[in-house]
Amino acid sequence: MKKVFKFILTNLEELLASGFLIVTTTLVIINVFLRYVMNSGLIWTEEVATGCFVWSVFLGAAACYKRKAHIGVDIIVNALSDKPRWFINVLVDLILVAINGMIVGLSIKYLSASYTKVTPVLGISSAWISTTILVSFALMTIYSLIFLVQEIRTCGKTMAPAVKEGK
Repeated sequence: MKKVFKFILTNLEELLASGFLIVTTTLVIINVFLRYVMNSGLIWTEEVATGCFVWSVFLGAAACYKRKAHIGVDIIVNALSDKPRWFINVLVDLILVAINGMIVGLSIKYLSASYTKVTPVLGISSAWISTTILVSFALMTIYSLIFLVQEIRTCGKTMAPAVKEGK
């Protein structure tokens, strides 16, 4: 039971994004079948599929961020010695905390301004879809803080002995 719980917590974003992607794919397939074989269709499936797709994209982005799977060009940073590399990594982590935190703030403003807008078919608040921006960037901000703390803690451990001694 502990392993299952740990697996779920470790992979929560991926599991949720996968679930939303399964719902999206299933609804699109069902609606294609109904439209072209049965000459009818379900009006609401496009809106639900779009909402689920948006959630899967943003949760997937948070999952990739957590695993450091986003593309980055670090050839110059990797060519540096330990101390400058560490400094640049900390600087990048600080910038990412600031940017992700700023987007969290902007997403709160966006949600507070748009929660009264309803979707055209289902008539539900568009906040059900837009909340994914807040959730995903809040997760990325948390992960940015974790990466920053980890980078700061590794300062003395990853530097070569000559750098540690100030030589």
